[in-house]
Amino acid sequence: MPVFRTRTFRSGNSETIRLPKAIAFGKDVELVIVRSGDVMTIYPAATSIPAMIKRLRSLPAPPSIERRDL
Repeated sequence: MPVFRTRTFRSGNSETIRLPKAIAFGKDVELVIVRSGDVMTIYPAATSIPAMIKRLRSLPAPPSIERRDL
């Protein structure tokens, strides 16, 4: 498991951290942060069903579909 170090800084009234590029989530990703004492876990928020359907519909169709006898 890679380990990276960074520092906090102020952005307006918020304390901010910059995630190194190697572990960044990408632009405009909604994140969930869970704090348990000094440990924080950060992970992407669950995708809504409509957003998931939209992403699935945007995928290219397979060139063929194999049919099997049941």
